[in-house]
Amino acid sequence: MHIDFESPNQPEVIALIEALDAYQKPLYPPESHHGIDLSALSKSNILFAVARNSDQKAVGCAALSLNGTYAELKRMYVMSEYRGQGIGKQLLQYLEVAARKQGYTHFMLETGYLQTGALALYQRCGYIRCAAFGSYIEDPNSVFMKKLMV
Repeated sequence: MHIDFESPNQPEVIALIEALDAYQKPLYPPESHHGIDLSALSKSNILFAVARNSDQKAVGCAALSLNGTYAELKRMYVMSEYRGQGIGKQLLQYLEVAARKQGYTHFMLETGYLQTGALALYQRCGYIRCAAFGSYIEDPNSVFMKKLMV
């Protein structure tokens, strides 16, 4: 598995983002969807990483939004047939290391309460539940988590 920073504006990466949307949209009402669109993923405050298998196929992606005082995980997705291999953890750690090099020590995320696999991954990686942050409001469909790395 190889992970690197890449443009999100590639057909196979766009397909990953669309697969994530197709998975999540039926689970939650529209007001509980907090993903960022493709144009936002290309902004200068976004770190966007892609995981590729040995055949160079994009099998996962994740973004970290650098928001001044904290970094927020956005758009984390690994294709279902590649889950359970540690790719999500590697993507998350890759982004955290890059953000730490830029001075970030506070990491935040919002995910849906039905994303049990993602919630377990985040907990294993040191994230704990917290209150809504930033522009979010409390939402019964959302789980907010944070991690402090000093």
